[in-house]
Parts: sequence; C-alpha cells; structure tokens
Amino acid sequence: MRKDVRILLVGEPKVGKTSLIMSLVSEEFPEVVPYRAEEITIPADVTPERVPTHIVDYSEAEQTDEQLFQEISKANVICIVYSVNNKKSIEKVTSHWIPLITENTDKDSRVPLILVGNKSDLVEHSSMETILPIMNQHSEIETCVECSAKNLKNISELFYYAQKAVLHPTGPLYSPERKDMKPLCVKALTRIFKVSDLDNDGILNDNELNFFQRTCFNTPLEPQALEDVKNVVRKNLSDGVCNNGLSLKGFLFLHTLFIQRGRHETTWTVLRRFGYDDDLELNQDYLFPPLKIPSDCTTELNHNAYLFLQSVFDKHDKDRDCALSPEELKDLFDVFPYMPWGPDVNNTVGTNDNGWITYQGYLSQWTLTTYLDVQRCLEYLGYLGYSIIAEQESQASGITVTRDKKIDLQKKQTQRSVFRCNVFGDIGSGKSGFLQAFLGRNLTRQKTINEEHRSFYAISTTYVYGQEKYLLLHEVFPDFDYLSDADMSCDIVCLVYDVSNPYSFEYCAKVFKQYFMDSKTPCMMVAAKSDLPEVKQMYGCSPLEFCRRHKMPPPQTFTCNTAAAAPNQDIYTKLTTMAMYPHARLRCMCTCNRCTFCLCQNLLNSELLQTVRAKLYAVVLRRHVSQADLKSSTFWLRASVGATVFAVLGLTLYRVLLRQR
Repeated sequence: MRKDVRILLVGEPKVGKTSLIMSLVSEEFPEVVPYRAEEITIPADVTPERVPTHIVDYSEAEQTDEQLFQEISKANVICIVYSVNNKKSIEKVTSHWIPLITENTDKDSRVPLILVGNKSDLVEHSSMETILPIMNQHSEIETCVECSAKNLKNISELFYYAQKAVLHPTGPLYSPERKDMKPLCVKALTRIFKVSDLDNDGILNDNELNFFQRTCFNTPLEPQALEDVKNVVRKNLSDGVCNNGLSLKGFLFLHTLFIQRGRHETTWTVLRRFGYDDDLELNQDYLFPPLKIPSDCTTELNHNAYLFLQSVFDKHDKDRDCALSPEELKDLFDVFPYMPWGPDVNNTVGTNDNGWITYQGYLSQWTLTTYLDVQRCLEYLGYLGYSIIAEQESQASGITVTRDKKIDLQKKQTQRSVFRCNVFGDIGSGKSGFLQAFLGRNLTRQKTINEEHRSFYAISTTYVYGQEKYLLLHEVFPDFDYLSDADMSCDIVCLVYDVSNPYSFEYCAKVFKQYFMDSKTPCMMVAAKSDLPEVKQMYGCSPLEFCRRHKMPPPQTFTCNTAAAAPNQDIYTKLTTMAMYPHARLRCMCTCNRCTFCLCQNLLNSELLQTVRAKLYAVVLRRHVSQADLKSSTFWLRASVGATVFAVLGLTLYRVLLRQR
C-alpha cells in the first residue's frame, strides 16, 4: 500500500478548481476565491483509505508551464476539471489537457485521470453523454464525477474517487473496450484460486471459501451470505458453481462483477494479500522477506515448513502412490512463473522405478534448496502461498538458522538435521557412482542416466541413534589446486579412490595433506570399486597405513556393482555419524563407533577397565575358593560387593564415553 496520495487539479481558468478544494476543506462555498489554493495535506485518520492525501491546485495566472510539468510528473492522480455549462472547457479536455499530460508522464506507468464536471448547479442536464465517448477513447480515465462547489454536491466523493484511483486503479485489472479482465489480472487470480483450493479438486468448497474470506478480509462469510454469492454466480454462469462449490470460472466472474460495479478495491485487497503490487507482479518484499544468516551458520526448514510442504505433496499426489508423476509435478508448479526443477533433480534425490520423484525425494530436494540457496527457497515458498496457508507472517518463519558450528564443537552436540559431505576423488575414481548409490541406484541403473542430466549433488535421509538426519553429498571437481571456500566448507570430507587403479589414492592423499590435515573437519577414506581386483597403490605408504598415521578410520570398502536392488547404505550412516560427532575419537572393531556392540567393545578393552577388573579380582578372590567358601555368607557378601562395584564403575565409564561423543 502507498504511503501517501498526491492529487493534482488542472483545467481551464475559472472552471472552479480552487473552489472545489476550498469547499472540501471549509465545507462551505468561499465568498472570495484566490487564483490558486495552497497545497493541502489531509491526515490519514480522516480519509476513508487511511492514507495521507496531498491536494495540489494549478493556476495558469500564477504558475509557468515548467512548474505545471513538474507537478504532473509528481502527481499520483490528475483531476481534469471542466465546467458543465462551458462547451469550450469540455473540448479542451481532449484537445489540450489529455495530450499535455500524456507527453509529460512515463509511457510505462500512465497516471490515472478523473474527469470532473463542476458547476452542475447551473444546469438541469448532464454532461455524461458528451463525456462517455471520451472515456471510451482514453483507457487512462478512471471515472467521471459531476459536482458543484457551490452546494457541495459530490465534493467528498470526488476526492475519494481520486484517492481510490491511485490505491485501487482499474487500469491494471480491467479493459473497458473488451469489458473483461486483463490477462495479467486473470493470471494472478488463477494462481490465488489454485493456492486457495486446498484439496486440489478444482472448486472452492464452503470451508475453503471461508478460509479465503477470513485470510483476505479478517472475517468469515455468514452461511446465507455464502449462499447468496453462489446464487449470483449460478444465475449468470452455468458452470460457475460445481458440486456446491465455486469453480475457477465462477471465481473469475465474481471478481469481474466486483470491478464492473466499481468495487475493484475488493479485488485489490485479495491481490495484495497474496503478494501482488500495482503492476500485478509479486512484490519483492513478499517473495524475499528479510532473513539474517550469520557466518558459519546453515539454514534448514523447520517443522511448520515441512508440514506445509507435506500438505502440498498430498494435495497433488492424486493417485496416492507416494510419488509425483511429470503431470502431477507440472500441476504442483503451475502457480510458479517458471519450472523451478530441471531433469537433474531426478538424479539428485530418490525416485521410484518409473523415475518419478518420491515423497522422501521431494522433501529432500526442498531441504537441499534451503541449505544451498535459502533466498530461492523463500521465493518458492512465496509462490506456493506459505505465509497465507500456514498463517505465518512470512516465509522466513519457516526457516531455522542453525547456531555457529564452533558452538556445536564446544558443546559436543548439535541440533542440526542437515550435514554436508564433500566428496573428493580423481577422475574415474567412482565419485558419481558413490553419490548415486546413496540414492539406492546400483551400477546397472546408473548406466541409464543421461550425462546431460548429471547432478553433482545427492541428498537423502539416514538414521543416527534412531534420529532421522539428512546427508548432503557434493561431488567436488577434481582440480585440487583451485578449491574454493565452499569446496572446503563442510561437516565431513569423503576421499574416494579406485582400488583397481594404482595411481588413484595419490590424489586423495594430496588433497588431505594440502587442505584437511590441520583442520577439525573429520575425514573418511573410501576404497571404491571393491568388487574389482585390488592393486598396490603407487604411494609412499598403503592407504591403511596412511589412515593410521593421520588418526583416520581405516579405508571403507565400497562398491555399487551389486546384484541387489540397492547398494549397502552402512557407509552413509557412518559418514553422518562422524559429521554429527566430529570430536569423537573412539576406535572399535567395526569402526562405526555408533552401535552398542562397538561401545561395549571399547569399554571392555580399555586399559582403565582392565586395571579395575584385576584389582577387584585380587580383593574379592585373593585366596583359593573351597566348597566351604561357597557355603559361607561372608564369601558371597564380598562377591556381591565386588560385582556391584564393578557394575557401577562400568556404567559410569559407559556414560562418560557417551558424553564425550
């Protein structure tokens, strides 16, 4: 909404411009009329639209043409005043004033005009027959008002219409020549209809209409009023009401009727509530609400945003197969000005056997967009109407900005749910296969992927200690001499080498030594293509020895050349666990450091526990146990105390180890 409205009155001398202004202010006809009234500002609280209004007078006797041109360029609406009893002043409207205003205004943003017929008290006839052809000829003319400064007829209405012409212009909405709404207006209202159609059945039922009414006008419709609206549509449009709900045609007809009856402020209220500006484009403030993101923080969708996106998915998954077919996906993005997802998305997230994005893949892609480009995510949520449907202030309320990673490291815990893994490896080492295997695709399925639709990202969910987390894999370009900050900014590094290529490991070792050896980012070495014969790596030491020297887990064998439907996913769980707990340094038999078995093995094999156990044996069983001892209550008391102490110490050590993780 505009902050203020500037109204300029022009016209031939002595048509009553100044009298109209003075009659409005004093509410009586002035006895003495000056050549020109000073600029008047009407406060917001006394105007119908609650907007400050400036009224500017023009006098040919006191102002130059240059001053007139300046005022025309500053005006939001111009009232061309003529005298209803003076034919010459009417002729001047088309021969002089409209061409003059057109020449001095921007062609792309025409200023609305209002024709004002003053001195109606002096004649008994109306000038409308003469004026209507002029209005039909010039689309920038909003309306015509006949009034009288002397008897105060239609004075306040004149300035109300002038204010309304600025705040709720007819021009962008309606074409008088065609007597129909303009294409941009139809497009905007169609999007609003589809966003408001919560069950996507093509009609607005009573609940949806009431939600729409409450959203736009802060009050629901009474049942009788709702029925009256539908009856009006039924009488004028055969297919305007279907199954007792309003169809898209009926919705558009209703707004056409509002505009034709001079109630275009109703349509503008709806348009502005759904984010549209005066040019019927979505407002930048609506699409991109302010969101502060400190450095070293990430962005994630919160619970409310996921619930909204789930409802959008359910709304468009018409066959209920938990996947979006190309037609369903197109229907979902029909409220966008362009298709936001390209064919590479199908190789970034999980799909079904038909190659359609699954429910989990759909949420994963939204998670990826939020993490990599939160501004684009805000824009997309705006197109879907998140703030309206979820009844939030803006899309920003659906975003969680995580805390600084340094704080997570200090506290040795994190609330984040998305973890980024940058995957490094030489050309042909198997990085792409590693990414696609995360999405459940073995080598056979990977061979069907179009190279043009290849993606350098893969994202899906893993479970760590029973918690669902997102792991984002990013394949980094192999030229390690030009790694950017984004290439090195991640939660965990995955170094992939080909076990069948003797020169493959050298690249991983160089990347680690040059960029990650002194960083706090955990690293994992992956021995890819483990189904092929392993050869000796032409490097100073073996991969296993390299990992031991640099306190890394031993190389993890991996292959996506499996006969099974999907490659093993354990390695991705290990990556996510290491990303969540970068401070953990536990070493165990299976090297996952996450399962109960591994934790127990670490506990039982620790030196401290071995020492405690030896001392307990020395105290409790310091002499040979005889049959008499077994029957002695003293012996069993000592054994019970020893076992209790052993159990308490073991539990304490177990909890300490968990806290460190």
